[in-house]
Amino acid sequence: MAAEGEERRVYYDGDLEIEAYRLSGIVQKFPNHFHDCYVIGLMIGGRRHLWCRGAEYDLSAGDIVLFNPRDNHCCSPLGGEALDYRGVNIGPQVFSRLLRETGLGAEELCFTKNVLFQSDIAQPLAALYDAVAKRAPKMEREEALFFLLEQLIDECAAPRSERGGGDERIRLACGYLEEHFAENVALGDLTALTGYGKSYLIRSFTKETGLSPYRYLQTVRLGRAKRFLEGGVPPVEAADLAGFADQSHFTNFFKEFTGVTPKQYQRIFCSGVAPSKGDA
Repeated sequence: MAAEGEERRVYYDGDLEIEAYRLSGIVQKFPNHFHDCYVIGLMIGGRRHLWCRGAEYDLSAGDIVLFNPRDNHCCSPLGGEALDYRGVNIGPQVFSRLLRETGLGAEELCFTKNVLFQSDIAQPLAALYDAVAKRAPKMEREEALFFLLEQLIDECAAPRSERGGGDERIRLACGYLEEHFAENVALGDLTALTGYGKSYLIRSFTKETGLSPYRYLQTVRLGRAKRFLEGGVPPVEAADLAGFADQSHFTNFFKEFTGVTPKQYQRIFCSGVAPSKGDA
């Protein structure tokens, strides 16, 4: 059940294949994590301190946050203020397809900034959220989405190759965790792969990704569990398939990062509308 005054709403648009969501009255901290999708978010109210990819920002109403897949981040309230936030999540394959459809010669782009302060993009993002939330006609929703994307491409996107860099052996370790997420992975598996000692591996991995190897693995598992739930797999089975050995831990971990239980999350993709406040 949501805390007093909290409201979390999620809307899945099957036509656009995007997820729009609202968080209001939220005072909790969000621990360090990443998403498997592109995230475009708008601060409506409440100040937050954001840490993302080694940089820190103080956010307030009118600011935009942009996360590429795997951009690790965490945030906490400033002055105890409650968060009011609107966001849109777009999967990588859908994002690439949408970029092709813009006709701007863009397909493999990434956001070059994680925060846009007091940006004009706030208006088209709010318009897209509202269109999805109220189930506006498909043409209106499509127009709102492409108008937003074209502004993002123009102001804060670049070819993915320009980000580059990084430790190749740590990238191998990330790939191993992403492929073997359902297994009982040990640090020894990663040291054998990279040739690093355990202490150096943990230090280098955390420096490179912003997450420890175990936290990275758990975040990957969370993403896979969401996909299983979206496909209609029962929560208990989804937990097992994603590598969570304990159902209770899975439910608590899932709600910590999404704000809803696995069962509630699955209902969103069955009905397209989030459970109401306090729904079990």
